[in-house]
Amino acid sequence: MKILLEFQVLQSRWSIQTFRRLFHQYHKTFAPLNFSDYEAISHCEQEVPEYFNFASDVLDKWSQIEKERKSPSNPALWWINGKGDEIKWSFEELGFLSQKVANMLSGACNLQRGDRVLVILPRIPEWWLLNVACMRTGVIIIPGTTQLTAQDICYRLLASKAKCIITTDVLAPAVDSVASKCQFLKTKLIVSESSRAEWLNFSDLLKAAPAVHNCVKTKSQDPMAIYFTSGATGSPKMVEHSYGSFGLGFFLCGRYWMNLTPSDIVWNMSDTAWVKAAVGSIFAPWLQGTCVFVHAMPQFDPRAILNTLCRYPVTTLCSAPTAYCMLVQHDLTRYAFKTLKHCLTRGEPLNPEVMAPWKSQTGLTIYEGYGQTEIGMICANMKGMKIKPGSLGKAAPPYDVQIIDENGSVLPPGKEGDIAIKMDAKRPFTFFTRYLDDPVKTASTVRGNFYITGDRGSMGEDGYIWFMGRSDDVIISSGYRIGPFEIESALIQHPAVVESAVVSSPDPIRGEVVKAFVVLSPSFKSQDANKLACELQDHVKKVTAPYKYPRKIEFVQQLPKTITGKIRRNELRNKEWGQI
Repeated sequence: MKILLEFQVLQSRWSIQTFRRLFHQYHKTFAPLNFSDYEAISHCEQEVPEYFNFASDVLDKWSQIEKERKSPSNPALWWINGKGDEIKWSFEELGFLSQKVANMLSGACNLQRGDRVLVILPRIPEWWLLNVACMRTGVIIIPGTTQLTAQDICYRLLASKAKCIITTDVLAPAVDSVASKCQFLKTKLIVSESSRAEWLNFSDLLKAAPAVHNCVKTKSQDPMAIYFTSGATGSPKMVEHSYGSFGLGFFLCGRYWMNLTPSDIVWNMSDTAWVKAAVGSIFAPWLQGTCVFVHAMPQFDPRAILNTLCRYPVTTLCSAPTAYCMLVQHDLTRYAFKTLKHCLTRGEPLNPEVMAPWKSQTGLTIYEGYGQTEIGMICANMKGMKIKPGSLGKAAPPYDVQIIDENGSVLPPGKEGDIAIKMDAKRPFTFFTRYLDDPVKTASTVRGNFYITGDRGSMGEDGYIWFMGRSDDVIISSGYRIGPFEIESALIQHPAVVESAVVSSPDPIRGEVVKAFVVLSPSFKSQDANKLACELQDHVKKVTAPYKYPRKIEFVQQLPKTITGKIRRNELRNKEWGQI
């Protein structure tokens, strides 16, 4: 980090004129971005180009356009850490630095095109540089969360056969404890101000790296990134994406759902390990020339977030529903969001009881999107659409989303089934390539001419889609199929409930029953627990079908600190069934 700040301090030496001189050494003359082509490709009205690389075909073109502008423009990346450190990079500066990092990867790190690198970094600028540098070199990036344990890291290194790992000094000891077991691991690169034995140092290499790098020529279907699934069932699976599925696949998402333009500043709060970070902090915004804003916080801090929205000119906010749930527990009328105009959420269903107070106190609607690691955006509430609280919205182009039964037949409106995407003879280019090394798992996602998302839902006659729950979240009790989200939505309507998570719990008679973990409002904590539990059960029976009520309720001080309800439920379910 320190070296990157020094690059800003030394702009008298590394002036914008220097950047431009170096830029001309490697940069050919590009025509302006042809948005009509990208849009036509995204709508499947035009063939995907045989060759495509996001770094050279998008970022370097924005750099050229930026160079030719006479008026000031927003930076490509605007990073702060709340401690006084701040970085602003133009597309030209991003290109210059990412080329140096690309030379690091192919030089000192000895990585070749097609090699895999596990990158476990928090929200620091180096993460963005490494993403772009991997594209430039053809190295396949594997993002990982900083919450991984040594065992998690070992599994990922072995499963992916990664030749290099890049992380900070926080996780370096964990890596060292398992490195001897990982026969494919050849290089360890640390992002730290201090050196560590047997590790290359990012800052030292950046200083010495050449400034000019020739971007590799990649095909649209070449592998670009690998994401490990959450591992709700069995070991985590590797989802492989291509240059086309990521680099072109999120054009419509950025333009229509995120509603981004070059004058916008978007703050996407996703963890760097998840696809949502790639979508909201790299591909969707930079396809539109939008500034990506980052506030690096060690942990979720509602007050810091609200103050940042007041202080900085963020126009677009994207965060998980759980985050909005935490934010609305504060008096939002005390905060003035002078530039914020578009709010987005994705990752789990947004509870109407969160949307309403946010709207009433800020005047802003939260537009929900629904997607998954494998295929990107599936449904969305777009600007101009009527918002139906609790709905995922309508199918997002280019997908034809249907609700089907176990035989692959489309179900009538209102019937619950599997959320699926109709496929023509050719697999959509926006889809993931495969589950790496698992052809059986890959094949299991197809039922007839449909791709199965693994989620349950229903569709109204008007095309709006309603989420019922993850297939492996669905609770089967006495033959009834029960989705946890509906119960959580019912519980939060009771004034005693601040937060809840609903999972299955073993039962000797019914096989499994509904159990709710509930965080109480302070004013209810002194009440009799048994009476309050009965009151909540009666409340749920009134709000939804009686058979769905939680037969078990456990009051807790707090729920697991995860940003999405899906991950939270997995953790609680595993504990309930004695699996961890």
